[in-house]
Amino acid sequence: MIDIHSHILPGIDDGSRSLSMSLEMAKQAVENGITHMICTPHIHSGYFDNSLKTIKPVFHELQHALIKDKIPLSLSYGAEVRVSEQIPEWVANNAIPFLGTLNSKKVLLLEMPHSHVPVGVEMLIKWLLSKNILPVIAHPERNRELLAEPLKFERLRNTHALFQITAGSLTGRFGEKVQGFARSLVETKKVHIVASDTHNLTKRPNDMREAFQFVSNTDAEFAKKIFVTTPSLIISAVNSDK
Repeated sequence: MIDIHSHILPGIDDGSRSLSMSLEMAKQAVENGITHMICTPHIHSGYFDNSLKTIKPVFHELQHALIKDKIPLSLSYGAEVRVSEQIPEWVANNAIPFLGTLNSKKVLLLEMPHSHVPVGVEMLIKWLLSKNILPVIAHPERNRELLAEPLKFERLRNTHALFQITAGSLTGRFGEKVQGFARSLVETKKVHIVASDTHNLTKRPNDMREAFQFVSNTDAEFAKKIFVTTPSLIISAVNSDK
């Protein structure tokens, strides 16, 4: 499997706290059947002010440590970018690390607040698409406004953005309501990618194997598409040593 959303880079957001933890998270990923992981630290102004300057050195440090410890996990990097009025400026300045490409578009992992759907997000998505950037909306199933009003999810679908749900949502890690919503999105095939969004080894571990087994039990072909095929297409042109 290919995991396009993780917080495995140490010490730069609310994910891994140390290089040793990152190495254990990498081992956990391999145990879950993951062969490639995209490191996606938060870019969230005022909270996690990451940039290429902060991400690249930590990425290379982890990459070298994996090679040294002979952990069979390849890496590339992107970012999980919080919806912000600064995104057009970041795009203009080539300041956003993209996940890769899909259908000739750069792929951006876009995060909304967990509490609500921000005003103007549909216009932002439209603008990004006009700039040949394909937004992948992270964990919509955990957004409280969408949970309360699922019809608003359909409005987001109409923007032609893609959707990534969290493996742990399918396994019940975030409660029954989130699990029910996540599973309904899978059953109706309104999901494009499943990723771990792993932050640590215990409270936010890598649940990809269990989630894959759940989807496979329902539809093996669709499971392969959202856990393997589509993520593989995104990273196909990515150099893990970028």
